[in-house]
Amino acid sequence: MMLHRFRTSITNIALPERFTYPFCYTPHPLCVLAVKELQDYLHQQSEWEHELKQGKMFGVLVVQTEQGEVGYLAAFSGILAGNNLHSFFVPPVYDLLQPQGFFKIEEEQISQINIRIQQLEEDETFQELTIRLSVLEQDAQNSLNTIRQQMKVAKRQRDAQRQQGQLSTEEASELIRESQFQKAEYKRIERSWKENIHALKNRIVLYEAAIQLLKTERKERSAALQQKLFEQFRMLNHQGEVKTLGEIFEQTVQQTPPAGAGECAAPKLLQQAYLHHWKPIAMAEFWWGGSPKTEIRRHGHYYPACKGKCEPILQHMLQGLEVEENPLLHRMQSAPKELTIIFEDPWLLVVNKPAGMLSVPGKEKIVSVYSLMHQHYPDADGPMIVHRLDMATSGLLIIAKTKSVHQNLQAQFKNRTIKKRYMALLDGIISQDTGTIELPLRLDPFDRPRQMVDTTYGKPAITDFEVLERKENRTRIFLYPRTGRTHQLRVHTAHLLGLHCPIVGDELYGKKADRLYLHAETIEFTHPISGERIKLTQEAAF
Repeated sequence: MMLHRFRTSITNIALPERFTYPFCYTPHPLCVLAVKELQDYLHQQSEWEHELKQGKMFGVLVVQTEQGEVGYLAAFSGILAGNNLHSFFVPPVYDLLQPQGFFKIEEEQISQINIRIQQLEEDETFQELTIRLSVLEQDAQNSLNTIRQQMKVAKRQRDAQRQQGQLSTEEASELIRESQFQKAEYKRIERSWKENIHALKNRIVLYEAAIQLLKTERKERSAALQQKLFEQFRMLNHQGEVKTLGEIFEQTVQQTPPAGAGECAAPKLLQQAYLHHWKPIAMAEFWWGGSPKTEIRRHGHYYPACKGKCEPILQHMLQGLEVEENPLLHRMQSAPKELTIIFEDPWLLVVNKPAGMLSVPGKEKIVSVYSLMHQHYPDADGPMIVHRLDMATSGLLIIAKTKSVHQNLQAQFKNRTIKKRYMALLDGIISQDTGTIELPLRLDPFDRPRQMVDTTYGKPAITDFEVLERKENRTRIFLYPRTGRTHQLRVHTAHLLGLHCPIVGDELYGKKADRLYLHAETIEFTHPISGERIKLTQEAAF
């Protein structure tokens, strides 16, 4: 049965006034109850045990039927146990795995092309010809190099003969004939090598042309299949309007839907609710199982919908519903509007940024360190903001009053001569007292602003740490970043290959709390004008 009735009474739980804002939320009590029932179900599925240990995103959607009955739907992202269809969960928007569906049929055709490409690339004659060509080209190069060296020696000998004394006309002519013969012989041998190489290349090019033809066909078929697939995902919204994935994404920066778009839990859930004329009430998604190597996912934790794949889709699918305001926007609006100045002189100042305040303006017109500084110093020359802190992070920021001071300080950051120390409170106990974390980072393009660990394409990121206290399953720690990557400290502490203990209150990589317990406590730099080394400290409020 797709629509699940709650096993326990929900009469004392009030329905929310508005639907969940999917990109930043606290799960509604009805969602918490639905998630518990879903997790109980997952515990019973022994045949999925191995796959679930690898980790998967699940979601629940609380709905109200036309008769006023309240229940919930459940979904998983992608496929589960090699299948799209499981009785407890809603079906996909479009089932890619239908045996007789166009996707499986065309996928098989593309697989056959891949096999033919592999067969040609591994063909014994093709491999032999390729090796022979490589050997022949090397032999030709060696042979011609030897002849050129012999010609240089002969030329030096002829030059020496000419310099030794008066040559007869016949002797001079003989030296010229010798030079001309050697040059002609070189060209003849060079031509012979080229002819042999060309003949071999002509045999190889027949294979290469056949391989390239198949690769072109594969590319064209794949593009056509992808486009046809996008058209099958006809996404509904609460107003009954329908848009394909192609239509939804054509207004975005990428213009084309990313792989897997429409297959996450949230779109599946909303699609089924609309198809059955059930009103969506609240939604929540959670991770079940081990964390991927690149991302940070924690077993049982709630997560917002992803930005890259789901944000454009949900913006369409939620039209017609009353949706909660973005809580993040409310937090920014309610953040402190003043800054405490820790140090100031005619050239720069250092301020203590409170948690919740942006360093620089975002899309909304919200108070930021930048806006406050320009308000207080309207005649300041230059961009002022030298470096940034995450909105949720508190602590010391250097502000430049002139362009030249700004350039000097930025150069110090680039050369890593500015030293910073952060205080953090970690959710968990780490055994090491000191150490260094080296995990290269890059942006997750499908879930901004989250960062990923990527040993191939990530930028180097290094953090030293020093444990101060372990108490009540929490660790107080100093963090010393040697590099300044986005979310570096948050990822390095939370990741499985880092400290595997997220910072308390980290909504992206851990669990929500009253704030993010991360504070830029100390900063040390060389004053751009006096050359004096300045070290400033503002202790954390936690």
